[in-house]
Amino acid sequence: MKQFSDFPRVSLGILPTPLYRLPNISEAMGKNIYIKRDDMTGVALGGNKVRKLEFLIADAMAQGCDYMLTTGGAQSNHAMLTAACCDRLGLGSVLVLKKRGVWQKLGNQIINDLLGADVRFVDTDDYADVYAEMERICGELRAKGHKPYCVPVGGSVPIGSLGYVNAAREAIEQGAALGVRFDDIICCTGSGGTHAGMDLGARIYSPKTRVTGIAVDDERFRPIVRDLVNETSKLLEAGIHVEESDINVFENFGAGYAIPSSSGVAAMRMMASKEGIIIDPVYTGKTFAGLIKLNQQGYFDGRDNILFLHSGGAGGLFAIDKRSAFSKVQKGRLEPSFLYAVSYNSFFVCLYTSPEPRVMTTSPGAAWASSHLRISSKVPR
Repeated sequence: MKQFSDFPRVSLGILPTPLYRLPNISEAMGKNIYIKRDDMTGVALGGNKVRKLEFLIADAMAQGCDYMLTTGGAQSNHAMLTAACCDRLGLGSVLVLKKRGVWQKLGNQIINDLLGADVRFVDTDDYADVYAEMERICGELRAKGHKPYCVPVGGSVPIGSLGYVNAAREAIEQGAALGVRFDDIICCTGSGGTHAGMDLGARIYSPKTRVTGIAVDDERFRPIVRDLVNETSKLLEAGIHVEESDINVFENFGAGYAIPSSSGVAAMRMMASKEGIIIDPVYTGKTFAGLIKLNQQGYFDGRDNILFLHSGGAGGLFAIDKRSAFSKVQKGRLEPSFLYAVSYNSFFVCLYTSPEPRVMTTSPGAAWASSHLRISSKVPR
C-alpha cells in the first residue's frame, strides 16, 4: 500500500487535532463517548475541509495551477476554507456558490468578505448549472494566462478523501494511546468524502471499527460513499473493495438540508451545556442527534467506545436568525419563529417586515410553500 508521503501535500492544519472522552455525555448516554476535534484544524473557523485541502491544493500546485475554483451552497464551509487556504499559499481562488436564499451577508459570507474572496453566485438549484459556470470562468482565467484547478462540491474526490483516511489513522492511534479501541465512529455525511475517508481508514487500520455516517441531506449517499471508498482505495493501492450494502448511513436530515431540526437543536444544547462544546445546526448538530437516536435504538448494544467526529461548521450558527433555532416545523405548518435565513439554499425565506409575515419567493419550492403552509401571524418576542 502507498504511504501518504507518496502524494503531494501542503501543511495547512494544526494536526493532530485533540481527541478525548466526554465524561458528562458518556454518563448521560451510558457509553464511553469520545470526540475528535476537527473543528480545531487551525485555519479560519476550522473544520474538516482543511484535511482535504492539504492534498487537493498540493495536487493543484504540483500541476502548476495558480487558481482554485470550487463550489457549494452560499454558506459552504469548504468554499470558505478553500479561499482561506489559497490566500495563505498565494494562490488565486474563485468561489462559485448557489445563490438561492441569500438576502443578506451572514455567517461564512462575512468570513469570505474578510478573506477578500472572489465570490460568484449562480441563481440555481442545479449543480450542473454551477459546474457550467465554473467551466466558463476557467475559460476566462486561461485566456488571461492562468491555470485553474477545479474542485467539486465539498472537495469530495479521492485525492481529498485521502485527508480522512489519514484522519482515521490518526484517531485510531490516539485511541490506542489512551488504551481504547473504538467500536464505532460516527461522522457527518454531507457530500460523502469525509465519510468515505473515515470508512476506508477504519478498514485499513482498525477493521473491527464500524463507521456510520449521519446524512444531513436527502441524497442517496450509499453509492456515492461506496464509489469514493473504492476509488480512494485504488489511489492508495489498499486492496479494499466495498459494496453499497457495506456502507452504513443513517438519515437524519429532518425537514431538509440546512433547516434546523428540533432533535439537532436539542443535541446542540446537550453538547454545549454538558461539555462546553459548540456544534452547528447544519452538520454536526444533526450528526450528534443521530448518534443519540442510534443509541436509543440499540445500535450500539454491546459496543461501548464511540467516537464522534466534530467536523466544524461554526459559521452556520451565525447564518440563521437566533429565533429559528427554537422553531417547530410541523406537518402543514411553519411556526413564525422560523426565520429561515438567509443563505442556505432555502426553499423559501420567511421574513418579518411588519407584524404580518410574508413568504419571499426565492426558488420554485417557495410557490409550494406559500400555497401549502399555513403561517401564523403571531410573531414571538
